[in-house]
Amino acid sequence: MEPVKIGLLGLGTVGGGTVNVLARNAEEISRRAGRGIEVVHAAARDVTVARSCDVNGLQLTTNPEDVVSNPEISIVVELIGGDTLARELVMKAIANGKHVVTANKALIAKYGNEIFSAAQKKGVMVAFEAAVAGGIPIIKSIREGLSGNRIEWLAGIINGTGNFILTEMRDKGREFSDVLSDAQRLGYAEADPTFDIEGVDAAHKLTILASIAFGIPLDFEKVAMEGITAITPRDVTYADELGYRIKHLGIAKRTDRGIELRVHPTLIPQRRLIANVDGVMNAVLVKGDAVGPTLYYGAGAGSEATASAVVADIIDVVRTLTSDPENRVPHLAFQPDAISEIEILSMADVETAYYLRMNADDKPGVLADVTQILGRSEISIEAIIQKEPENIGSEAEIIMLTHKVKESNMLAAIEQIEALSSVTTKVNKIRVESLDKS
Repeated sequence: MEPVKIGLLGLGTVGGGTVNVLARNAEEISRRAGRGIEVVHAAARDVTVARSCDVNGLQLTTNPEDVVSNPEISIVVELIGGDTLARELVMKAIANGKHVVTANKALIAKYGNEIFSAAQKKGVMVAFEAAVAGGIPIIKSIREGLSGNRIEWLAGIINGTGNFILTEMRDKGREFSDVLSDAQRLGYAEADPTFDIEGVDAAHKLTILASIAFGIPLDFEKVAMEGITAITPRDVTYADELGYRIKHLGIAKRTDRGIELRVHPTLIPQRRLIANVDGVMNAVLVKGDAVGPTLYYGAGAGSEATASAVVADIIDVVRTLTSDPENRVPHLAFQPDAISEIEILSMADVETAYYLRMNADDKPGVLADVTQILGRSEISIEAIIQKEPENIGSEAEIIMLTHKVKESNMLAAIEQIEALSSVTTKVNKIRVESLDKS
């Protein structure tokens, strides 16, 4: 049987890794796919530069349209990133009757509904395992391995840059800005790190995971996002004293009132396995009604880690080339006519516990004033730490953990606390999640 011919859009880190994995494991891949797989055509910005992969025998071009229109190619692998040119090329590949494999989370999160609809009409597949958590097979796990479950919630460390920064702050007591500079020098963070540190990258990935978990349309615009720039070494230290770690989590949760979709710094108990995922590694915790909590851990980025997921998708597509399109695994886990609109809750309606930190005058009655405001807002306190000032007459630092409360109530209480003349700083708040079986 003739090998299946592949066209690559992009020969950078992941593109080079994909070529290498396909070549190195060609025999094993052929045994699994049922036939050979061959990269024959690739597009890159500059075809003259040295590559990390062997491009001998590949037809190279600087025009990606050559690849998507090549009649020999059955599968187009999109690895150029972004959501403008990539969108055009993917839609053209689908229109030309080609299957698509992509690692592009922004593309799927923002335009996946349109792309999957076009693919269904043409009877082709769009596979996107590498779009979330690099080499971790989280898409397949939720879409297929947990398909007998009603997914109740998921929480993930799905951005390695943010996790590296928080790990360094905890382990070495360093300031956010210093660690960010190191992350950029080491290549973990871009020159403009906004997508990583403000939660945009994680929100793209969470959009995809939530759609597959709950059978809802992709809706990136409704994900609430908060970055990690306000986290200080003191917050990390106090969290540790209270038995918690701070992680930048993407959380999707099914509730009686709707779906929560949120990315923000979160205190989680140190005893949870996911609390001990450090450095640039990723992990996703998924709670199904039948299986309970399940944890998926591994490299969230990198040349061959991401290529592992890309190649797995290529194999999946090859296996189904001769199958009836109606009997393939649906793109978003649920049959297209079963995708349903469920209300996405605003952050004001989300209920969670909180960590609060503030500076206040070191004098009698200040703590009582703060607790009275919380009490009037029906916010109960789980723990309090008061750090005595180093010098008599200077400010004390107050740290509190609360029980669960609706965010709108907490914000109203914080506004009143900050209005107290005795409270001298803004209240720093971080949400707290237990991530237990509930």
